[in-house]
Amino acid sequence: MPIRAHRRWLYPIDWPQLSQWVRFERAKGRCERCRRPHGKLVTHLGDGQWWDEDAGDWRDGDGQVVRNLPPLPECVGVTLHITKVAIAAAHLNHDAGDCRPKNLKAFCQRCHMLHDKPEHLRQRDLTYKKRRAIGDLFGGRYE
Repeated sequence: MPIRAHRRWLYPIDWPQLSQWVRFERAKGRCERCRRPHGKLVTHLGDGQWWDEDAGDWRDGDGQVVRNLPPLPECVGVTLHITKVAIAAAHLNHDAGDCRPKNLKAFCQRCHMLHDKPEHLRQRDLTYKKRRAIGDLFGGRYE
C-alpha cells in the first residue's frame, strides 16, 4: 500500500526493506491472518471464505479449512468473486513510527481493512466533527 506524502516522514528510512522482510521472508508471501497468497487471483464468496487452490480446500477468513462446502468445480448456482491479492505490512497499534517486528503483520487487503476499521471509523468521526465545529469542548480548537 503506498504511503501518503504527508505521512512519509513517520516511517523509518529502511521501511521498504522492513516491509519486504515482513511480507516475504517472515510470512512467506501469505496473509498472516487468512493465509491468502500474494499476487494470485483468488476465488471467494464475498464473506471471507475463499478457495485455496494449492490445498484444494475452502478456507474461512481466519485461514481455517471449511468442510461444508463442495470443491470449487462443483459450485453451481453460487455467486463467486475473483480478487487479486496484495499483501501489505500493517502496524498492529496503528503507529507508523513503531516498526518493531512484533508490531508488524503481513495482511492481505481484506484483513488489513478489517484490522484498520476501528481506526477508520475514529478518523471519520473526527473529520465529521471538524467539518461541523470550530473546536471540541474538551480537545480545544481544530487545526
